[in-house]
Amino acid sequence: MNEQQILEMAAETITLESRAVARLVEQLRPTLVQAAQMMLDCKGHVIVSGSGTSHAVALRFAHLLSCSGTPALFLHPGDSQHGAAGAVRAEDVLIALSKGGETTEVNFLTRVAKERGAKVIGITEKPASTLGNLSDITLVIQAPEGVDPYGMIATGSSLFNSAFCDALCVVLLNLRGYSLEQFGQTHPGGAVGQKLKGTL
Repeated sequence: MNEQQILEMAAETITLESRAVARLVEQLRPTLVQAAQMMLDCKGHVIVSGSGTSHAVALRFAHLLSCSGTPALFLHPGDSQHGAAGAVRAEDVLIALSKGGETTEVNFLTRVAKERGAKVIGITEKPASTLGNLSDITLVIQAPEGVDPYGMIATGSSLFNSAFCDALCVVLLNLRGYSLEQFGQTHPGGAVGQKLKGTL
């Protein structure tokens, strides 16, 4: 494979993934509005959880929620079976991510959250799955076929799910009227903090 072929392959990947993300708009449903309202009304923390590639998406989502004015934490579903589930309270909202909705550790944490009286938002491709049935609100999104190598390595689909989570972050930021000044208190460090000092 020569240099030009490698560059073409990279370009094709970016084009494929960007087209997939654009198609996410077709999958937006009123359940997104319901989920945003549940998160807005949350008196505790929004807890986000997922395994595998969904772990990476969930960790990013929790961080961006906190940056956007929604107090959020990532909770590893595996650790939830070894004491970490003690962090979940009735006033919290758990957002559980699982492509097929049958991830054992995620569903264990989901059941704990339900037993504690917390609300559950499931993000999955399979609304009839265990996670779908356990969730108070099920957000069903499915990345287009062919966006992942072999249909299994979650390159494009993880970007697709991240974009959906980004949409929720921005919706909540605007529903809260979260200001640049408030963000400055949340993120005073690094280059972002230095930039804000010159902006505010």
